[in-house]
Amino acid sequence: MYSPNSLFFKSIIMQQQPFSTNGSSTSFDDKIKKAAMKSSQLMHLFETALKDIYWAEKALVKVTPRMIEKATDEDLAWSLTKHLSETEAHIVRAEEIFELLNVPAEAVKCEAMSGLIREMEVIIDTCEEGAMRDAGIIAAMQKIEHYEIATYGTMRQFAVTLKLNDVVDLIDLSLQEEKASNEKLSEVAMDAINIEAAETTEK
Repeated sequence: MYSPNSLFFKSIIMQQQPFSTNGSSTSFDDKIKKAAMKSSQLMHLFETALKDIYWAEKALVKVTPRMIEKATDEDLAWSLTKHLSETEAHIVRAEEIFELLNVPAEAVKCEAMSGLIREMEVIIDTCEEGAMRDAGIIAAMQKIEHYEIATYGTMRQFAVTLKLNDVVDLIDLSLQEEKASNEKLSEVAMDAINIEAAETTEK
């Protein structure tokens, strides 16, 4: 972390807040300390989100093989298999970010992802094999994707604000892969699975 008295923070304040000549009670050093405090708090939020998504990605790697096994649609199985490989890469990227921040890689349980995975497991265990189960897997998986997209999007904005340019690049890669995976799942659902599931229900 930068010191509140560092040239970095002084330069920020000098650019954004001109010196007061009217005897203001807020001193130049106070402004520097406030800027440092805000940066420190934002970094804490970023690290918390990083630990959260690190756990989430690891948990997803464990459950995805079962989704692949239970999927009957070939396009769905292929999409899940591809994203499993991407998820493994997301874990490696998260570890690279920890290294760039010079903090230990730590996974803190993500209650949101834990709940989404439990929902996925219930669908797999209770839905009829075939199109109905495939549709359920897609629905549950897209909830997971939406959570990850929201998390990576927030982390990216934090990193931009903190001027962590190398970190932004790494997050961008994972964020774009999550978006692409979500779009592919929508295509698979619209092309066949939802239609077939509806026909099965009507019968």
